[in-house]
Amino acid sequence: MKNILFVLLLPIFCFSQRAFTDIDALIKQKEFKKAEGKIVDVLKKNSNNLQAIELLGDVYGHQKKWDNAIDVYERLVGINPKIANYHYKYGGVLGMKALENKLKAVGFIGDIKKAFLTAAELDKNHIDARWALVELYIQLPMIIGGSKSKSLKYAEELEKLSKVDGYLAKGYVYEYDNAPELAEKYYKMAIKEGGSLTCFDKLIKHYEKENQPEKAIKTIQEAQVKHKRNALHYQIGKVAAEYNVELEKGAQCLRTYLKNYSAKDGVPKAWANYRLAQIYGNKQKKAIALKFINLAINELPNIKPFEKERERILGL
Repeated sequence: MKNILFVLLLPIFCFSQRAFTDIDALIKQKEFKKAEGKIVDVLKKNSNNLQAIELLGDVYGHQKKWDNAIDVYERLVGINPKIANYHYKYGGVLGMKALENKLKAVGFIGDIKKAFLTAAELDKNHIDARWALVELYIQLPMIIGGSKSKSLKYAEELEKLSKVDGYLAKGYVYEYDNAPELAEKYYKMAIKEGGSLTCFDKLIKHYEKENQPEKAIKTIQEAQVKHKRNALHYQIGKVAAEYNVELEKGAQCLRTYLKNYSAKDGVPKAWANYRLAQIYGNKQKKAIALKFINLAINELPNIKPFEKERERILGL
């Protein structure tokens, strides 16, 4: 009898698995509207398929349909309130809705906080929920529940789960709290512990924010030694151009970026030419600067910073 039942159910099972494979592929390709349509088809056949319901909330979120996503995740929390990720996602889309409508944001805070706290309580290893609480408590004003000490508490919990995440979280808290020396300390600790591009990027952006371009360039060079990514050449050139420092090094790195460019590097060649134009403009080399800004404009017309830079160069 069981074998007969299995045979009868097999076509439905195969259809379901095939549908989810197609949905996953569409999501990876960022075809969220098409993915939404396929998920709706699955739910028409089985309205209680929790995997499909969760995916529907996900694609609504990708499309910034916050109200729809809120309804979906709230439904999931109601169906199974013991799943930490449902609470985490519910809090996340409530937060995005609050950011979109700041006049009503205060009314969402209690539910957002409850959702993240519940997720963290249900899953003692939920890193994302703890990151959300770190950010929430440090960003909220004290009058509506903000707390540096609570933010650091969850950073400590993160550190027990992952030293790198803990160090990055502490760096974030101290950076937000206007304690740049402590932020630098913990970002460096994260680099020493993990050394990922994310770790380097946090310290680089911190130095840029603190108007310390030389330190930013040095850190990018350290990242390049470890990771050997062509995109890091662009970053050095960008910092050199924006802060008018180490111009020769910046120009050399940008030329290397252009020479080794491929689509995976992310930043279009036009932006590298724009940065070269900035550098040569800063060096008062008008003709060379014009050459590079014209290359940038020819590749990507109607980019306002490019046009503005061309006007600046013509005025030299």
